[in-house]
Amino acid sequence: MADIKAEGSKQRDTLSSLKWTSREEARRSQYMTCPIRQVVSRFGDKWSMLVLYMLHTSETGVLRFSELRNFMTDCSQKMLSQTLKNLEQSHLVHREVYPEVPPRVEYSLTDTGRSLMPALNALVVWGKEHFNEIVTD
Repeated sequence: MADIKAEGSKQRDTLSSLKWTSREEARRSQYMTCPIRQVVSRFGDKWSMLVLYMLHTSETGVLRFSELRNFMTDCSQKMLSQTLKNLEQSHLVHREVYPEVPPRVEYSLTDTGRSLMPALNALVVWGKEHFNEIVTD
């Protein structure tokens, strides 16, 4: 009799763990397909927001690679190049190549990139207001 109870308990434990597993899988699936996660992952890294902000605040709205590089001295050339490619693939930045020797390449915000700027500006304002609370030695 004790063996039957123990066996029944094992089956319940197995069923319970299967339910837990399917709930965990559903939660992971929701997390991976979350629109906020998918969108923010495109520009939420260390350098992307800075590039977007630099393009937005430039006088002409257009910057060359070297100009961005001069502003962002702590970003390596390779990382800046990769960041610009990612932003272009995400349709936030437009890359214009001019057929000159040497080739001239300019970057600007797309309409989608410009539509992001009010939210990014709000984050900048918030950052300035709370700088001392957030950044401490």
